[in-house]
Parts: sequence; C-alpha cells; structure tokens
Amino acid sequence: MSANSIFAFDVYGTLFNIQSVDATCEEHFPGQGESIGQLWRQKQIQYSFLRQAMGKYVPFSSVTKDALRFSLASHHADWTQETEQKLMKAYNHLSLFEESMHVLQKLKDQSATLIVFSNGSRDMLEPLLEQAGLNDYLDHIISVDDIKQFKPSPASYQLVLDTARVPRHEITFLSSNGWDISGAKAFGFTTAWINRSEQPTEELQLPPDYHYTTLNPLIEG
Repeated sequence: MSANSIFAFDVYGTLFNIQSVDATCEEHFPGQGESIGQLWRQKQIQYSFLRQAMGKYVPFSSVTKDALRFSLASHHADWTQETEQKLMKAYNHLSLFEESMHVLQKLKDQSATLIVFSNGSRDMLEPLLEQAGLNDYLDHIISVDDIKQFKPSPASYQLVLDTARVPRHEITFLSSNGWDISGAKAFGFTTAWINRSEQPTEELQLPPDYHYTTLNPLIEG
C-alpha cells in the first residue's frame, strides 16, 4: 500500500492478543483458564451487539465486567471482588502481537496516518495503548464512547470519517473480526481483514478488499 495512506486499526485481536488474559484466568481458576477466557470474549461481543440493538449503551468496561461475571458463573466459579479486579486489570496489559509494533513503526516512517478505533471505552483503551508504548505512532485514538454507538453501527464508523476528513474509500480499516470488517465495508471503507485464526468469510455479501493472516503484508512489497 502506498505512502501517505490512512489506516484505522481495530485494537482487540488486531494489534493486541486478547487470549493473553487466559493466563490470568488460569492463575485464579486452574484448569479452566482458557475456557473462561473464551466465553468471556464471546459474551463481551454478544453483549455489545445486544446493547446496541436495545439502545442500552454502557461503556465497554461495564460490558467486559458483565461478560466476565457471566463466564465465571457459567463455570460455577467462586470469586471475590479482588479476583474480579485482577482479571479486569489484565485487559489493560494485553500482549501485542509479534509484528504490531514493527508494522506501526514502518507505516509511520512512510508518513501514513495511523488511527486506532475501538469499541473499547477510554478507561480501558488509553491505559492499554500507553503501557504498550504505541502512543508515539498514533495520530488519533477513537473510542465509540465518544458517540455511544457500538460497532458495527454506521454511526460508529462515522467517527473515523469525521476525524480523517477524506473520502471514506481512502481509509483502510483493519480488523481481525469478520463482523467488524463487514460493518466497515458496508460503510464504504476499504477493508483489510487480519484473519489470524483463519476463519471463513462472513456470509454477509461484504467480503474484505484485502485478506491477510498478520499485519506484515502492510509493509511488504
């Protein structure tokens, strides 16, 4: 892709490995960490969709806590408020994918405009980006908290368009989530699906413009 491009990155699962919370879950609930972490993420996404459909927005930090409580209850786990706080704090210390930092550095060297755009509320998003050392590479940090509309609503993607102030097709939107790619494609962004888990394309007749398994192709060629 050419220099002076505008890239809008999803955060969870795209730049950061959300499965890194599984280790913290395993510390507190031996033998169940991976299962708790998987259900936690599933309910997190489901609750954001349901709240968007019902018009009952709450910050993503609240969605994440509710999803955690559901996952723990489903596993018949006993937990304290202290345990809950430690698990929630793990979301502020997710691991970057191996190539994330290098790709952002290279794109910035090529004068690209770099945006992160997330369902994450600012109380989750800003500490995560700061501890990972990404702020120096980012031109804009956008949270759906600013409009209180979860992705994939068109109003949420409008935040990126209002920030970038270019025709929507000039914005390359990147996400590891197929549903997010479908939403961005429907809105008119150029889309690059970072399909890290090699899932089939969503059957929504909105295929991605680019299909990668890592971020590396952004700086290759």
